[in-house]
Amino acid sequence: MTVTLVAGVDSSTQSCKVVVRDLESGLVVRSGRAPHPDGTSVDPAAWWDALQAAIAEAGGLDDVAAISIGGQQHGMVVLDSAGRVIRPALLWNDTRSAQAAADLAAEFPDIVARTGSSPVASFTATKLRWLRDAEPDNASRVAAVALPHDWLTWRLRGFGPDDAALDELVTDRSDASGTSYWRPSGSYDRTLLVAALGHDVILPRVLGPSESVTAGAIVVGAGAGDNAAAALGLGAAVGDVVVSIGTSGTVFAVTPDPVFDESGAVAGFADATGNFLPLVATLNAARVLDSVAGLLGVDHEELGRLALAATPGADGLVLQPYFEGERTPNLPDATATLFGMSLGSTTRENLARAAIEGMLCALADGLAAVTRLGVDARRILLIGGAAQNEAVQRIAAQVFDVPVSIPTPGEYVALGAARQAAWALTGTLPTWPVPAVAVAPDHHPLIRAHYAARR
Repeated sequence: MTVTLVAGVDSSTQSCKVVVRDLESGLVVRSGRAPHPDGTSVDPAAWWDALQAAIAEAGGLDDVAAISIGGQQHGMVVLDSAGRVIRPALLWNDTRSAQAAADLAAEFPDIVARTGSSPVASFTATKLRWLRDAEPDNASRVAAVALPHDWLTWRLRGFGPDDAALDELVTDRSDASGTSYWRPSGSYDRTLLVAALGHDVILPRVLGPSESVTAGAIVVGAGAGDNAAAALGLGAAVGDVVVSIGTSGTVFAVTPDPVFDESGAVAGFADATGNFLPLVATLNAARVLDSVAGLLGVDHEELGRLALAATPGADGLVLQPYFEGERTPNLPDATATLFGMSLGSTTRENLARAAIEGMLCALADGLAAVTRLGVDARRILLIGGAAQNEAVQRIAAQVFDVPVSIPTPGEYVALGAARQAAWALTGTLPTWPVPAVAVAPDHHPLIRAHYAARR
């Protein structure tokens, strides 16, 4: 029997991952990985080299019918009229455009209504404004602006400096929604683009969720931003909220309609299916556990064991985990604080538990910011490396007042991109299974109450 294969790519900040899945079952048949360089400003050529290396490690594309690329959002890739990269790309985590973000917000008081989100230093428009002000010669040469996944899709299709077909750049609505110059109604806001860069340029054509282009005989899907691709890989639907505990944390929900938050806490992104993906990002997540585990001289497994030996609420010990400032709430200069220390509460067990509770309460605040906008939250899908810790799972069921499920660990961005590739190939979005284990509900309101009292 002939087996049809599809591939998905996750071009993240740290690395490039490729998975090849069976179209019928969704099973991963092979995979590959290659590292990306460190830094917040990177030559896109490094991503291209990593993509080729990861594809080779995954067995190549000769027998693959379709591919799609998910990638880190917001990064600024600027091209000249010949298709050459003008300068290293500024990544989402490059904060030199913070003042530019404030300037754009002041110039466009209606920017949330126009684009769905309040601009922050992560977003592409702010980086273009920084380029205009800091490197005017480079800014004047810009003929096209792409996001990381847009540029990789373009290169995969055979375009580049030797065949500079800038009008062949394509993107998808999820990644376009993170630029601050795309409207939730589905079109670019070129007034904002010109205000950011100083002149109009070619922008990628926004493909629909199941639309495709080609790379030779291979169907190429629209691609997606990393969070939208992860939601697709998880099979997240309306009513689901994904809580991701990585180095930083994200909370995003699937909604049928766009969400607008004038406070700026919630970004009104689009998803990869035609729905929307309101999202809250926190700076402090798993690294909170890294810090406290290091302080106690234990690994994460022992940190969890200590935490479960303490009672819910850690006898009043509360860790406000703003170790490197915070994005939500917007407290860039904040530091972490330990409250409620007494001779009785200051134990290794309580400190371990306060670390996990504090990290999860900060994410629960993110969920509250989303639900305050009317978003329906019926299930939490808890993902990320720290989500595999038993203590994190059990305490999450005590912190959140929504049922918690733990999907089997996987490269969900790449898996979601492969699912999108299958959709582009067949015209039908496959319903591949996503194994998950529900955590027994055990809500303890006092944990959030103690944490809130210390804000």
